[in-house]
Amino acid sequence: MSLIYWTSTVPCSAACGQDTVENYFFVMDTHLQKPLRLALIGMSGAGKTFWTKKLAASRYPAISCDDRIEQKLAPRLAAGGYAGINGVAAWMGWPDSAAYVERESEYLAEEIHTLGEILTEIEKQPEKSLVLDTTGSVIYTGNNLLMRLRRQMTIVHLAASAEEQQLLIERYLKDPKPVLWRGAFQPKPGEAPRETVARCYPALIAARRQSYEALAHCTLQVAALRDGALDAPAFLKMIQSKTGSPR
Repeated sequence: MSLIYWTSTVPCSAACGQDTVENYFFVMDTHLQKPLRLALIGMSGAGKTFWTKKLAASRYPAISCDDRIEQKLAPRLAAGGYAGINGVAAWMGWPDSAAYVERESEYLAEEIHTLGEILTEIEKQPEKSLVLDTTGSVIYTGNNLLMRLRRQMTIVHLAASAEEQQLLIERYLKDPKPVLWRGAFQPKPGEAPRETVARCYPALIAARRQSYEALAHCTLQVAALRDGALDAPAFLKMIQSKTGSPR
């Protein structure tokens, strides 16, 4: 048994003297609860995959968008001898490479396809719980998909502070993951690519942060999640404190 809370409007008996009753606490068996549906959003390195795996270890069904996109790109990756998430980044190339713009578009097309498939799956199974590990570029998938995502899932933005943003930049330089720059990579004459990344990445983070915050139902600060003792139930409790109840 567990205690869950939500706002509802239900008919009241004549003896109640009111037309509706709101904000009741209900104790329900687990099988009667609404499914848990969380979509984690934020920049690469913010902790989306880490918390998805924590929740998966607590037996919540989970999907990694990165993994599904990699599967769709597999024939193209194999042709160049690439594999894994780092292989996807290598296949896309550095943002000033000749093939980058074309491959950025290919990646986004597969991301749109992937997100559409996942949403169709859960729309057909309203009882299904799911934790979705999105990519940092989910905000570029288009308003139609993002509106569907917001209707189906509680969207949680994992937000990094200014200090942590510097760590994200350093991680990208040391261990590149697929990043859609969408024109934000603007090299200056004589500037090395790594210097351009260090200069332009903060602007990319700032632009995305606005989109993440507009899309999300709640925001959790990454700094508050650094406690090594924080487990999956505590993570869900933090979300519940922000939203009233995870879906």
